[in-house]
Amino acid sequence: MKTDSQLKIDIEQELAWDRAIDAGQIGVAVRRGIATVSGTLDTFAQKFAVERAVRRVAGVRGIALDLEVCLPPDHARSDREIAEAALNALQWHSLVPDGRVRVEVQDGLVRLVGDVDWDHQRVSAEHAVRTLRGVRGVANGLLIKPRANPREILLEISSALERHADREARRISIDVDGGVVTLRGTVDSLADRRAAVGTAYAAKGVLSVVDQIEVAF
Repeated sequence: MKTDSQLKIDIEQELAWDRAIDAGQIGVAVRRGIATVSGTLDTFAQKFAVERAVRRVAGVRGIALDLEVCLPPDHARSDREIAEAALNALQWHSLVPDGRVRVEVQDGLVRLVGDVDWDHQRVSAEHAVRTLRGVRGVANGLLIKPRANPREILLEISSALERHADREARRISIDVDGGVVTLRGTVDSLADRRAAVGTAYAAKGVLSVVDQIEVAF
């Protein structure tokens, strides 16, 4: 079991190793396995790169991001330019359904509005716009249309968890209310927790996932 001090060192080294991140602008604090990352970034895309890097570190139980995006002058774009670029990116993305995602932009903050059939389409739409120049943040307001009844959702998630990690599946309980799935239980790592939530989101008809899984410490 890693100490908080060792986790802090590992996270700082991982951030420095990732060439997509300017680690010199980031501070790290760890308490009881929960990492708090703070600082100022040049792009919104870097914020996600930081989160991915921290998640890669073994032993991290949770992440709190206190990161501010301050765009350099050459990255600044008007809201109209950002909206046009976002719509173009969505139109060219093969996983985003045509004509069902609208874009609202205010002060560099992009909001996605509309509905899709699957969670991966919802995620793909966000990925398409968050790396654009001028974007300071993304609010994903896309809704997923329900496509299955609760029993079908429960069986699909249970089967998938057993296929992916049978031992972890036995430690996770699943409740389905409409299209809302609640996961409870204990897993060994943040990666296992993220995998379980991702598995639930992949089931057809899932609108949202309430993650109440705890990481063993």
